[in-house]
Amino acid sequence: MPVKFVEGRFFVEPMTQDGEPVLLYTDTGGGLFFSSAAAERLGLSVSPIEADGENIDTILLPPFSWDAWIPPPEVLGGRLPIRADAAKGAFGADGMLGQGWFAGRVWTFDYGEGQLLLRAPGDLPKHESIRGVPLFFPKNAAGERGANYPRITVKIDGEMIDLLFDTGATASLSSAALATLGDGKPAARATSFIIKATFDKWVERHPDWRVMEGADTSAGGEAMIEVPAIEVAGFSVGPVWFTRRADKNFHEFMSQFMDKQIDGALGGSGLKYFRVHVDYPRALAVFEKL
Repeated sequence: MPVKFVEGRFFVEPMTQDGEPVLLYTDTGGGLFFSSAAAERLGLSVSPIEADGENIDTILLPPFSWDAWIPPPEVLGGRLPIRADAAKGAFGADGMLGQGWFAGRVWTFDYGEGQLLLRAPGDLPKHESIRGVPLFFPKNAAGERGANYPRITVKIDGEMIDLLFDTGATASLSSAALATLGDGKPAARATSFIIKATFDKWVERHPDWRVMEGADTSAGGEAMIEVPAIEVAGFSVGPVWFTRRADKNFHEFMSQFMDKQIDGALGGSGLKYFRVHVDYPRALAVFEKL
């Protein structure tokens, strides 16, 4: 894919056949939408369709150049819903390609090279069984997948924790947090999320773990904690920064789209140690440590 890798997050930037760039944020834990301003800029026709019992305005992605191409989503007839405020939700991009775009395909998220690869159906590298981690999706009464937000189980502090596999998880660091880290990087960067109940438990158990209060300005000044190591696919990697979120954000809101209750999200702050191959049809993620 034509990728811009920005602080542990994957943007794609295809080029239309007319030479116009289109910047889209990709997020396995996000939705699917396109900016009304970008649709107007590109001269795209807006058409209403019925989805989930309501009419929504949508567009088809424009034809792209063969050497800077991305596929359309396989849901909604390949259309993207229009949103007037899309740039805010997509970190300044023209829209977001979320779970409905990743669904039905095989991908490689290469955090070492900053590449996002679309693989052939069924194409996963050979691997030891321990390196293949099952992903879980909700199913309806007919056994059909109801959504494509992946749940992954990770071992942290001796406990198995259910998380959203969330390549788009982002924090926007305060000036104080940036000064504390002193790494010279931008405020907006990849993170992982954890509910307050677990965050507080970690703080109580491990007073030596580094905590930055008021660190994430995107959520009203939520704290962040540096977990020394997490275990996934038989690998122990770290440190990994987790940003605190209210329990209801995951227990109530996000869990309604999952197959069971989750306690947070595994994002680029933990995935950065890997090349991850994700087969959505087979519900399997293969991890290669960098």
